[in-house]
Amino acid sequence: MNDRPWTVSEAKAHLSEILRRARTEGPQRIGARETFVVVPEAEWRRHVEPRLPLGRWLLENMPTGDEVPLPDRRDPERPLPFAEPEKA
Repeated sequence: MNDRPWTVSEAKAHLSEILRRARTEGPQRIGARETFVVVPEAEWRRHVEPRLPLGRWLLENMPTGDEVPLPDRRDPERPLPFAEPEKA
């Protein structure tokens, strides 16, 4: 973002420049007492559009059974999760 905000009179005179810079350099600030920010619409939408509810996101992005690696149950080196520890 530009360090120095544009004054309102500069913004009125250079609107096309502000829009070009917002697209190429990032958000542009306008104002002295109260500052406003000009950003491209695509960037604005990324920040304000509602996101998917967590449950729906999990359902849509959850791996299917084919994608989950399963250990070989016949592998003798595989530790048994609830086995009693061996006594020495």
